[in-house]
Amino acid sequence: GWGLKEPLSFRVIWIESFYNHSWKQNLVSGWLSDLQTHTWDSNSSTIVFLWPWSRGNFSNEEWKELETLFRIRIIRSFEGIRRYAHELQFEYPFEIQVTGGCELHSGKVSGSFLQLAYQGSDFVSFQNSSWLPYPVAGNMAKHFCKVLNQNQHENDITHNLLSDTCPRFILGLLDAGKAHLQRQVKPEAWLSHGPSPGPGHLQLVCHVSGFYPKPVWVMWMRGEQEQQGTQRGDILPSADGTWYLRATLEVAAGEAADLSCRVRHSSLEGQDIVLYWEHHSSVGFIILAVIVPLLLLIVLCMCLSYS
Repeated sequence: GWGLKEPLSFRVIWIESFYNHSWKQNLVSGWLSDLQTHTWDSNSSTIVFLWPWSRGNFSNEEWKELETLFRIRIIRSFEGIRRYAHELQFEYPFEIQVTGGCELHSGKVSGSFLQLAYQGSDFVSFQNSSWLPYPVAGNMAKHFCKVLNQNQHENDITHNLLSDTCPRFILGLLDAGKAHLQRQVKPEAWLSHGPSPGPGHLQLVCHVSGFYPKPVWVMWMRGEQEQQGTQRGDILPSADGTWYLRATLEVAAGEAADLSCRVRHSSLEGQDIVLYWEHHSSVGFIILAVIVPLLLLIVLCMCLSYS
């Protein structure tokens, strides 16, 4: 249990936005499955490690080599694309997205991938040691592959990165990050009102936050009956590497009383969290029932001390 979905992957995502002939922007990030582990600082042209274990088991020398390689590739790709943009019929502004890396199945490296998209559509991919066009991308992609395949030395470096460097790195990264990735963090849950869906109706919201790993089960219940109207939002990341989710249910105002929100998560070891809506809605009345007499008592004391 790595706390990450199988198959595990390490991938680099590189987005190049070309605004005009001379102005472009780069965004480069490294991801272990859906957890971001690295980013690229464009100002200093350096790799930023987002976790203490993001270096894996690579030496400083290996990181310096990779940094240099990235720096050169970023400069070359900009110059190359700028040079061939007209010939390839790329029209400004345009965006190129590259994703490349390798995958693990049951602890063994199962393959690598490298794809390039133009304006969000599949364009070319790297297979063995050469670039191939996606059939749907037409002649532009064929021409692009022809240009890229002129430099076999570059292609050999790419092949080595995918088939050797990446597999070695992902295994070392999983080993270095083991304690972090295999941890169990219990969720916190609370209930609230959502915006009113209409007269006489309520939107009930169940918030679940701070849990790790990502898989979680959240459902609105009536007794033991799952409420099929439960709407789950996306599971969103928090800054500390844990996750957040909200589940909503719309009901007639009179039907909310015996509803509850149930949360299941591996960290709870079978002890589900169950929150009852009537307890939530009665909290307001409890607060009023406590505060009003307290205020009256304070006022009474003040009056007595003045008299």
